[in-house]
Amino acid sequence: MTMEFKHKSVLLAETIRGLNIKEDGIYVDCTLGGGGHSSEILRHLTSGRLIAIDQDQEALNHTKERFSEYTNITFVHSNFEELAAIIDEHAPQGVDGILMDLGVSSYQLDNPERGFSYMNDAPLDMRMDQAAELTAYDVVNDYSETELYRIIKEYGEERFASRIARFIVRSREEEKITSTFELNEIIKRAIPAKDRRTGPHPSKRTFQAIRIEVNRELSILKKTIEEGVARLKPEGRFAIITFHSLEDRIVKTTFRQQADPCTCPSRLPCVCGKTPIVSLVSRKAIEPGKEELGANPRSRSAKLRLCEKL
Repeated sequence: MTMEFKHKSVLLAETIRGLNIKEDGIYVDCTLGGGGHSSEILRHLTSGRLIAIDQDQEALNHTKERFSEYTNITFVHSNFEELAAIIDEHAPQGVDGILMDLGVSSYQLDNPERGFSYMNDAPLDMRMDQAAELTAYDVVNDYSETELYRIIKEYGEERFASRIARFIVRSREEEKITSTFELNEIIKRAIPAKDRRTGPHPSKRTFQAIRIEVNRELSILKKTIEEGVARLKPEGRFAIITFHSLEDRIVKTTFRQQADPCTCPSRLPCVCGKTPIVSLVSRKAIEPGKEELGANPRSRSAKLRLCEKL
């Protein structure tokens, strides 16, 4: 099945403004997707260059075609976990800006074949990189009840994590769970009826948790930020858009540690010798305005954080 690659870039104007793009600068889009943010970066460049990374080959294929007229863009099929190696290879002198948009693209969510959504019946997949080995099927059918509970509780912040993990294990003992609708029904049975009637869709948090586990979205984030900051030129900026509290907490904490790395007790003089590496462009996260929220409901949980290399 072939789908048109549609994706509304979240916080687009705020992100481009925050990157403070230099027309001769070198920039990295770690999550190319449909190319919304990248197209705006390219519009601001004259002699500058863009390095565009995505682990989804379908996204790369689409955007290569869309940007065929540009000669100042380098496409890289990889996970942003490899950011340090990618910059060292393509821009060893450093870069002027890095962007990470941690949301799942509308194309991935809406493409039933990819198995990201509980709204479409599809094989349990959820891989952003179709070449990766681990799938949602493996997590759902092979993880222990304890492991399932941990990821659903930690990554989904689901208060019924224990019941859901138990129901999944019981169901798969009878027959392997193979589709999104099968998993969706199991989750609904695990959550008491009165709680299903309020709040978000009962499967939302569990599907999110499994997607994060399959793609290792949180485990690689802190290290990638630190390695990216190290490769920014002075006054270079790092922009990160998150979509749930766990991601945002990691970004906020890591940026603050880079801005204030001193580990000495506040009441004593500093003896560790650690000095700030970045400054925070905005103390608070930037969130979508009313107009964007009305036009794109998926933006409602988005937060943008920015830092600048000293």
